Amino acid sequence: MDKDTTSQDQYRDTDPIAVLASGEHPEKAGPDGENSELKRKRKEEISNSLEESVVYWQDTDRISKKLDESKRTLKEVVGLDNAFDLVFREMTFGGRRTGLFYVNGFAKDDVLTEILKRLTYLDKEQISANAIKAFMDCYVPHIQVEKVTKMSEAINYVLAGGTALFVDQEQAALIIDAKVFPSRGPEEPSLERVVRGARDGFTETLLTNVALVRRRIRDPGLKLELVQVGRRTRTDVCIAYIDDIADGKLVESVRSKIENVNIDGLPLADKQLEEAIINKGWFPYPLVRYSERPDVVASHLLSGCVVLMVDTSPSVMVLPTTFFDLCQHVEENRQTPFMGTYMMWVRFLGIAVSLFLLPLWLLLATKPGIGPAFLEFIGPNKTGKIPIIGQFLIADIGVDLLRIAAVHTPTPLATAMGLVAAIMIGDIAIKAGLFVNEVVLMMAVAAIGMFATPSYELALANRIVRLALLVAVAIFGVPGFVVGVTLFILLLATHRSYNSSYLWPFIPFNAKALTSTVFRKPVLNVKLRPSFNKTDDSTKMPRRARK
Repeated sequence: MDKDTTSQDQYRDTDPIAVLASGEHPEKAGPDGENSELKRKRKEEISNSLEESVVYWQDTDRISKKLDESKRTLKEVVGLDNAFDLVFREMTFGGRRTGLFYVNGFAKDDVLTEILKRLTYLDKEQISANAIKAFMDCYVPHIQVEKVTKMSEAINYVLAGGTALFVDQEQAALIIDAKVFPSRGPEEPSLERVVRGARDGFTETLLTNVALVRRRIRDPGLKLELVQVGRRTRTDVCIAYIDDIADGKLVESVRSKIENVNIDGLPLADKQLEEAIINKGWFPYPLVRYSERPDVVASHLLSGCVVLMVDTSPSVMVLPTTFFDLCQHVEENRQTPFMGTYMMWVRFLGIAVSLFLLPLWLLLATKPGIGPAFLEFIGPNKTGKIPIIGQFLIADIGVDLLRIAAVHTPTPLATAMGLVAAIMIGDIAIKAGLFVNEVVLMMAVAAIGMFATPSYELALANRIVRLALLVAVAIFGVPGFVVGVTLFILLLATHRSYNSSYLWPFIPFNAKALTSTVFRKPVLNVKLRPSFNKTDDSTKMPRRARK
């Protein structure tokens, strides 16, 4: 609301909302009807965004020339008097009243103190008619300073950690990016440990994660776009890609879907964003890859993938992805090609064991005549009091229960809890005749294969498929296993990760790419990027180098 001094004073004297919001005693606000009018206006406010709330209270989104008016708006919109961590520090520099608005927990005290110290030396003669421009150009010694003219923008910057400097008689504010977030160091992620390699991992601070990737890719083509998602949380989401490698249509599709997300917030960060932009329904398998390692993310960026980093989350999303991408681990590339291939095959074997060992053993144990002669030993020597399928289901759910309990158990007690569950309960169950030894053995081997799966989300989905195959084999026998495996392959083949086949390079079949998937080739022999990414530049080496 742009009015001169006289009209502003009249406004404060006549409008009960302005009088009460200004911080004066309620008895001075006028009749009781005026207080009820303020309460009614607060109760009737329906604002779907910060901009609407600002316009509701001051009729425009422009910053007012009157410092008192700006302060009244902040009281109503962000609860300046009700939130103890919101500070509006009023001072006078060079004869001009100013207000420093910031969040106490985000402000970088030493930087702001130096800025205020310099401003205290100003005289009236040094302040020009355009005080904001003078402050910005000469008197605010900081590298990141920006001028804004909208109140909603100033509030957004402050809630994101910045500091807003309001100046009386100026319809603008200075945004000083002097912030510090509570954060931990870039430690090695527990789910992606390596014997040799980098020990740094992503943290909950977006700027730190971006710097870790930028440190590994010093390419001017690396683009980092920032988008805010959520009407209330205003969560920062970074879209990272290399513009001359990544498919432009893929980048535009990802950007459009993120910008069209219309929810109140993303308090759970990347997982909620995944559900918002990828409509997979009840499909259990992950359609994006999560990683907490900067070197893995940098490798995917060079392959033409798009990476989504969400503030407050230590993991990032890589898309598109395939089933075989989720089966790979960075440790394979930290060893020689021969050893890397061996480790890759062992890992594939573990994943296959976690999926099919229990259903196959149950099938051969209940139908001994269908297997070859050298597998006639398969089957329990004696049956327990619980049917075999019941033993498998109880043991499988028990492993899940043990895993969940380990997550919620303090570290010093986790080992003791594992010993109690694995030794005492398992041993007593066998001695009591409830379980047979073979079931416990097969369940232990399948659990090892499950823990050898690099992707945690893939391991969870494989466990569900294993339970379904167990039930199908117990009810229908051989037809149940054959139909179950067929439906499992069809389920994966019919789903796509951002218009890319989920089972590539197996479906559609690509012999050369499949060879690269099951063999860890020397780095100089990998001359092309994966074709399923539809990259603009498919070559990894200059033509002269390839010759």
